[in-house]
Amino acid sequence: MTAPDALASASPFSARRSVRLSRSGQEAWIVADEVDEGWVLQIGGIDQSHVDLADPTRVVHEYLRRIANVLDAFRLAGEPIRVLHLGAGALTLPRYVQATRPGSPQVVVEIERELPTLVTGALPLPAGTALEVVIGDARESLAAMEGERFDAIVLDVFSGQESPAHLATRDFYLEALPHLEGDGLLLVNVGDDAGLHFAAGQARELERAAAEHGLSEVWLLAD
Repeated sequence: MTAPDALASASPFSARRSVRLSRSGQEAWIVADEVDEGWVLQIGGIDQSHVDLADPTRVVHEYLRRIANVLDAFRLAGEPIRVLHLGAGALTLPRYVQATRPGSPQVVVEIERELPTLVTGALPLPAGTALEVVIGDARESLAAMEGERFDAIVLDVFSGQESPAHLATRDFYLEALPHLEGDGLLLVNVGDDAGLHFAAGQARELERAAAEHGLSEVWLLAD
């Protein structure tokens, strides 16, 4: 699915504001953000994403702002990059990439079939956004992209409030790294509690996978 320019001129909520997700059975809503302005995607009553239609470069969630900062420092400013997003949410990061690096070809993998239609119908993408949407499991969909390479891969997938186990292993990182260009980035959102024990373990898993591919420099960015 490629987002047409027509979506950019539509008004918010030109389509449904909520939908029941067939895979999880949870209700997904697009609601107004009364604190930070803009719009929020809620799934199962939990805030998942924030979108500012007037300014796609305004990123409210701290973890996503960190990812955006890294992408800003990658390659020359404004240069298009090819990005694979494993996990869609409200497409906050694809909007940011289009705003800061116009013309960037992007691919999103989302397991909930109804979610991308809800999001793009209620919250139109910026004009010119070249976005392909793939419906399926992140790991299985990546495996099917044999030979495809990206400048950046963003892993931002949660089942409830936890990372799915099959995406939090050295084996998955071993599969993902060959899909990067030589100077590419793999950016992983890891949710954790105080002490960051799980996050530190994930960094070690990625470090081991990177070493097997002859790569280095795994960074853990957190408070």
